[in-house]
Amino acid sequence: MCNAECIDFVDRMLGPELVEGRRILEVGSYDMNGSVRPTLESRRPREYVGVDVVPGPGVDVVCAAEGLLDRFGPESFDIVVSTEMIEHVRDWRRVIRTLKGLCRPGGMVIVTTRSRGFPFHPAPHDFWRYEPEDMAAVFSDFEAVTIERDAESHPGVFVRARRPTRLVETDLRPIALYSIVNSRRCADVSDLDVAVHRARVRAAALSRAAKGRLAPARARGAALRRRLAERRGG
Repeated sequence: MCNAECIDFVDRMLGPELVEGRRILEVGSYDMNGSVRPTLESRRPREYVGVDVVPGPGVDVVCAAEGLLDRFGPESFDIVVSTEMIEHVRDWRRVIRTLKGLCRPGGMVIVTTRSRGFPFHPAPHDFWRYEPEDMAAVFSDFEAVTIERDAESHPGVFVRARRPTRLVETDLRPIALYSIVNSRRCADVSDLDVAVHRARVRAAALSRAAKGRLAPARARGAALRRRLAERRGG
């Protein structure tokens, strides 16, 4: 899933000469509100495989991102694309290593995700926010790295990077991302952190629902008071 800006970024970063005859894997391919797949398939790749954790539009294989190396094997795709997915996975380091590992030497990895300021949007979870400097560190072991910000109205970051012939992977352990669960930068989130955050989200939803139910009654009460005031004034 992705917005128009995300689709435009992929369109610009993966021209026909990079796609034709190549094998493409899209991780997080469920088409909820737009997809890069029509754009890329129009450029005649040798194969296009969409994977997600649930079946649905755009999904060819149901598999968690963490299990993709076991499913397909290392260095099995020329292009690995993941749009609006990695903020939703708790173990982001493992998933990033997986995306890199699936890509062949000389191949491309494209990632789009959300930055701080974008609201909580569980699908079914939501853990992290990435900034351009985070992506520069995460992909410091790749070449020809292009990083762009999304529009200010929906903060996000887009990345295209090429895997080198000999990959010496960056140690991702020291990198702390901003967690929407903890509202701060941290290395990881605990089960307790997640449980507390979910409880707060549920409480906020119940509060909004209660206010919504009270609003009509308050409006009726205000209207009644106005009528009474008008009668007294008359």
